[in-house]
Amino acid sequence: MTHQDLRIDCLMKTARAEGFFGMYRGAAVNLTLVTPEKAIKLAANDFFRRLLMEDGMQRNLKMEMLAGCGAGMCQVVVTCPMEMLKIQLQDAGRLAVHHQGSASAPSTSRSYTTGSASTHRRPSATLIAWELLRTQGLAGLYRGLGATLLRDIPFSIIYFPLFANLNNLGFNELAGKASFAHSFVSGCVAGSIAAVAVTPLDVLKTRIQTLKKGLGEDMYSGITDCARKLWIQEGPSAFMKGAGCRALVIAPLFGIAQGVYFIGIGERILKCFD
Repeated sequence: MTHQDLRIDCLMKTARAEGFFGMYRGAAVNLTLVTPEKAIKLAANDFFRRLLMEDGMQRNLKMEMLAGCGAGMCQVVVTCPMEMLKIQLQDAGRLAVHHQGSASAPSTSRSYTTGSASTHRRPSATLIAWELLRTQGLAGLYRGLGATLLRDIPFSIIYFPLFANLNNLGFNELAGKASFAHSFVSGCVAGSIAAVAVTPLDVLKTRIQTLKKGLGEDMYSGITDCARKLWIQEGPSAFMKGAGCRALVIAPLFGIAQGVYFIGIGERILKCFD
């Protein structure tokens, strides 16, 4: 099976098992947290660029990469719990089918609540967050923090310098900035390239943050252990699983975010409160 066939197969099985809305599981978490995440990321990059370079102007690639590194570190305060909750919600359908198929077999999967009645209850983001806080404290929501940093810092180091240079190609002297269309395309291109480049790190992060395990599925003690088991059991191609889907999602997301940010909508909204 090619990667495209696997994506189509996954889509069809999800639609059959959970219906149309099953394909949008975890969307509420994204809608709630993606705005502050992107706001922190973009604002932090601007802050570090101004701190490291005179007037935020492009001085050299090293400083741009360092500014991107700072942005990646700042955004993780929102990204990590957002990804944690989203992954559990998106995995709920697979686990429900898995439980039905192995009802008579002993299960080693971990649940968010205790008791048989709640074990098979389809979780909500609120339920998952509450149970993680109750049983593990704040550290529960930040499980996989190291793996998230390992993905987001390289992403930002690649994305921001690439976007800045692509966007600068469309700089308009009269307007003092690039057009919305140019910023949008620059964000799409830079976002898709950065997303594909860090896909192996995203795969590791997702495996580590998947709390519930079905029968025969591995538990991971850390990033190195996860990478080793993945390489041995699934081969090197496993590290690029979902690369195409990530590029398709990240490209318009960063294109819109960067386009909106560059035409100054945020500044105009803030002026209304002055």
